[in-house]
Order: sequence, then C-alpha cells, then structure tokens
Amino acid sequence: RNYKLNSMSLSLISGSIIICPELRLRQSPSFSRISSSRPLFLSSHSKQSFIHQFRPIKVTSISAMETTAETITDGVPNAAMKLLFVEMGVGYDQHGQDVTSAAMRACKNAISSNSIPAFRRGSIPGVSFGEMKLQIKLGVPRSLHQQLDLDKVKSIFPYGKILNVEVVDGGLICSSGVLVEEMGDKNEDCYVVNVAVYVGY
Repeated sequence: RNYKLNSMSLSLISGSIIICPELRLRQSPSFSRISSSRPLFLSSHSKQSFIHQFRPIKVTSISAMETTAETITDGVPNAAMKLLFVEMGVGYDQHGQDVTSAAMRACKNAISSNSIPAFRRGSIPGVSFGEMKLQIKLGVPRSLHQQLDLDKVKSIFPYGKILNVEVVDGGLICSSGVLVEEMGDKNEDCYVVNVAVYVGY
C-alpha cells in the first residue's frame, strides 16, 4: 500500500513534528507551515526506514513567542467600569531625559481638548459626578518603565477616580539633534510617550 502526499502542506499550532531534510519550514504571522513542492510516496515496506531519516524539531505557535508587554497594574480597559469614551494623547520631553514629564504632557494633551458636562449635569440617569472613573494606558519605551513616577502622572487628572494604570511597551526614544547642558541634557535623547484615557462610570 502506498501513501501519497501531493504538494504536502501541514499547518499546526504547537507540538512535536518530524521534518524531512528536503522540506522547507516557513512561517506566516499566524501559523507555521511545512511544505514541499513535489509529491512524496511512502510504501508500507519502506515507511519505517524513511521516517528514520527525518529530524524531529519542536514548533511553538507564533503567538506564544510574541513579547508580552509589562503591566504595572491590571490590563486596560477592563470591565471594572462602563466605558463612555476614550481620550488619546502624546507627550514629549525634548531635553533632560525625563520620561515622567513626557507622560504627564501626554495625559495633559489627551484631556485638554475635551469637556465632559454629562457627569456634572446629571445627563446619565442614576450616575452622579462622583461616580466618574478613569483607566489609563501609557505607551512608554521599555527601557524607561522603571523611571516612570505614576503618582505624578495621576496628578494631571483634576477629577475622576483612577481605577488603574497600565504601562506597555510603546512611545519612542529619538534624537533631539542637540545636547543642551543648561537644560539638563545628559545626551541628545528625546522621549515620546503615548496615552489612552478611558472614561466611564
């Protein structure tokens, strides 16, 4: 009896597989695929000896290999509040290399062009001004996470109970093009931080 695998294509999520040296391992964004451009014939008599020529490897799903962003507190947004809208902003610290300043400016940028009258006017039935809640997600360069002063960042918000703050890999470190010692520069690095502010009750 013969086993025919014509233009063999095997997709898998995880586990152990056996690959013939003639086959090519290719990866796509969502899965690994093993393919051969020509048919393979395996007879029941030669099947066992042919398999011994294979080289076993371990394949892990692509999603499992992706870097998980560092989270300081619970993920944002989550079901701890009913979401009404989202404010987004960006902040920079061109000189002085202070990532907290960049994060504070990002938050200020996010809330500065918005007005939220619904809570004070009682436009939401059964919801008072004191029930306004916030969740904050900051995109900060990974190497700067530990330098971030979250208490200072939270001080930017004049009202609303901040439920949690999540810090993920994001933002940017780039060159400002010039080192200005009188402004506290240690190098030419400019820090950029992104933020999303989730507002609800």
